[in-house]
Amino acid sequence: MFAGFFIMKLNINIHDDQKNTRFDTVISNFSKTCSRRKATLLINSNSILVNNKKKKPGYKLKKGDLITGNIPESNGDDTILSENIPIDIIFEDDHIIVINKKPGMVVHPSSGNLSGTLVNALLFHEPEINNVGEDRFRPGIVHRLDKDTSGLMVVAKTTPALRFIQKEFKQRRVEKKYLALVSGNLSTDRGEIDLPIGRHPVKRKIMAINHADGKHALTIWKVKKYFKKACLVEAHLKTGRTHQIRVHFYAIDHPLIGDPVYQPRRYRKKKGRSAAQRQMLHSSQLSFRHPYSGLRMSFKAEVPEDFLKIQGLLELIE
Repeated sequence: MFAGFFIMKLNINIHDDQKNTRFDTVISNFSKTCSRRKATLLINSNSILVNNKKKKPGYKLKKGDLITGNIPESNGDDTILSENIPIDIIFEDDHIIVINKKPGMVVHPSSGNLSGTLVNALLFHEPEINNVGEDRFRPGIVHRLDKDTSGLMVVAKTTPALRFIQKEFKQRRVEKKYLALVSGNLSTDRGEIDLPIGRHPVKRKIMAINHADGKHALTIWKVKKYFKKACLVEAHLKTGRTHQIRVHFYAIDHPLIGDPVYQPRRYRKKKGRSAAQRQMLHSSQLSFRHPYSGLRMSFKAEVPEDFLKIQGLLELIE
C-alpha cells in the first residue's frame, strides 16, 4: 500500500518560455517527486492530457496548450505491500501465472484502490514479481481486465517473459474469447463490429465510438444461446481496446446486461433495472505462445456463479 498518498492536480498553461519543450519534461519539472519515467507512464496511461487529448511524451508543446490531469504523489514510502488475498491460479511455472480473476477485483493499485488488488495478492504469492517490468505499480502485468470483468489473465514472472508476451499482444498473436450476456435479440447468429474506439470527446473517463481520433477495433461474435429478451454471446477480440466489448455492443444497441456505464441513459439510474450487480462479461478462453518454449498454450475458465445466476433468471423469462 502507499503511505502518505495524495493527488496533485495539474492545470498548466504553456507560455513562451515553455513552448517547444517536451511534454514529459514539463511534467517532470513541475513536480519534484515526478521523475521523467513516471511522467512518461502517466502520459501513456492518459492520466495527463494536452487540450483534453492524448499526446506522446515527446510532443513539443505549443504556446496556449493546456495540460490537465493528476500526478499521484507521496510524502513517504510508496512501496506496494503484499496481501494474503486468495487468487484462482489455473497454471503456473517459472515464467508465467495464468489466473481466473474474480469479479470485483481491481488488477493494480491506483489512487482510488491502494490495496486489495491482484498485484497485492501476486506479491504475497510470488514476491519476486515486484522486480518484473519498469512500472512498479503494475509488476508482471501484461494485460488487464476491468474491475467487474471476470476471467483469464496471464501474468509474467520474469522481465523476459513480460516483454515476450507484450510483443505477442502487440502483434495480435494472442487469442482472447469472452462470454457476454447482451440485452435484446441479435438479428443474426453471428457477425462482426468494426468501429473505432477512443476517448469520449466530453466524458474523458469513458470510451466511445470515435471516428475522429479512435483506434481500429474489431470484435467477432456469435450467439451461443437466445433468451426471450437477451442473448448469450461469444465475442472474439481481434484488437484490444479499452472497454472494447462493452462499447461495441452498446454502439449496436445491445448493451451488456448489468453494465453501469454503457447503457441507454434512461436505464442508468433506474434501481432494480437488472439483478446483475456488474457487467455480465467473462474472459473465458485465452491462448498464447509460451515465452520460453514457444509452444502455444490454451486455457478455459468456467463462468462464475453470479453470471450463471443471471443466465438462469433470463431462462425463466417468457
